[in-house]
Amino acid sequence: MARFLFNLHLFIIIFLFFVLVVSAKTHRSPQMPRPAVGFGKEKISHLNFYFHDILSGPKPTAVPVAAAASTKKSPTFFGAVVMTDDPLTETPDPKSKLFGRAQGFYAFASQEDLSLLMAMTFAFVDGEYNGSSLGILGRNTVLSKVREMPVVGGSGLFRFARGYAQAHTHAFNVTSGDAVVEYNVRVIHY
Repeated sequence: MARFLFNLHLFIIIFLFFVLVVSAKTHRSPQMPRPAVGFGKEKISHLNFYFHDILSGPKPTAVPVAAAASTKKSPTFFGAVVMTDDPLTETPDPKSKLFGRAQGFYAFASQEDLSLLMAMTFAFVDGEYNGSSLGILGRNTVLSKVREMPVVGGSGLFRFARGYAQAHTHAFNVTSGDAVVEYNVRVIHY
């Protein structure tokens, strides 16, 4: 009887070990990304366009939507939030071919310098990327010559996108606040 119990215990231990090994190989934690099924090889795309942030005139593309009580006294406009639906064009000329729209917001997020929190979708409306979009989320230090922000995702041809966007101010009107910003975006996608 002792031999039978020993063999039964040994069988149960081996069986449980087998179950643990098999389940460990097939179990996916919710934090682990699933492999991309049905996607081809990753590629890198470079996009270059101009962002027209128009605060003035009869049809602005950027409008202030919120501000803290102290924003008016702040030299950095800390606390102000601006919604955008800015055109993205092929050249700095606002009448050049429309490439897409920058839709989202930027918030003046620093008490020390002119730094924005940018949360935008670049929604493309022409060319091979028509119907696709890229998500940008990051810090934009406005007075720096070149600012770099992360690409945090995308849709359409840019599903699973990651990369970076570099912004360079092409023109800025101190009186109106209107700006034209050149964007160079490098993105890895399928």
